[in-house]
Amino acid sequence: MRNISMVTKFLLLGIPHTEGLETMLFIFFLSFYFFMLLGNLLILLIIVSSTRLHTPMYFFLGKLSVCDIFFPSVSSPKMLFYLSGNSQEISYAGCVSQLFFYHFLGCTECFLYTVMAYDCFVAICYPLCYKVIMSHRVCAILAMGTSFFGCIQATFLTTVTFQLPYCGPNEVDYYFCDIPVMLKLACADTSTLELVEFISVGFMSLSCFLLIVTSYSCIVCSILQIHSAEGRRRAFSTCSAHLTAILLAFMPVVLIYLQPTPNPWLNAAVQILNNLVTPMLNPLVYSLRNKEVKYSLRKVLQQLDLLSEK
Repeated sequence: MRNISMVTKFLLLGIPHTEGLETMLFIFFLSFYFFMLLGNLLILLIIVSSTRLHTPMYFFLGKLSVCDIFFPSVSSPKMLFYLSGNSQEISYAGCVSQLFFYHFLGCTECFLYTVMAYDCFVAICYPLCYKVIMSHRVCAILAMGTSFFGCIQATFLTTVTFQLPYCGPNEVDYYFCDIPVMLKLACADTSTLELVEFISVGFMSLSCFLLIVTSYSCIVCSILQIHSAEGRRRAFSTCSAHLTAILLAFMPVVLIYLQPTPNPWLNAAVQILNNLVTPMLNPLVYSLRNKEVKYSLRKVLQQLDLLSEK
């Protein structure tokens, strides 16, 4: 019997239709990656160092910042490596790891957005019971649950994708290993697996999105009952910022994994938005517009200034 699992490494061809733009893209993506790291590390520093931010909302924001640091780091360093003129090869194991961690962190973020929406729902709709409902134990369970279910989803998607035989060609027409492009390289019929993965990703995304919509629908109903115009304005401002971040996170999933006929150029543009732009904007959308975070940021900067003077 002929062994058809022959591929031991893959060649990443990069972003489609960008030949000759490597230097410009390197500078562009390096800048985005740097500001993404800076923004999220700053948010983590503020949350950890300020005791007034040791609340469930900022606990989940801290975990989101951790995910936003690691999520782009799955694909961006390798992309920057070959854009700078180095090898575009990636080992079979490296490709498996890249796909697993990309979906693990992506799914964890989807579940985390759902938990954050629930936290916001409890804070606005049940303010008197908030500390009891969102206890330290509950927050820890919810945070671990997002990672646990993200791991299960990623393990399933990775196993389904790499149980297929890959006997050549080994050229990945993309800038990292992801499900749609890997299925094209398989030496077997992938129609059934494409349907399975479509249902899996679709069910997870739709479930999270419906729970988020339900939470925010209840939040809007509660906000409309607030008598103070200033209170309603502040609540709507916070909710609109949160919903903007959620839409930026969920729209790429729909466009990349749930479209009937994949478009490589569209997928690359949307995935770059998802990989670099959204994680860079999340600190601004979620935290830096918040007065408490701004106050804590000033305190941290003052402390750092005092330390430098000493």
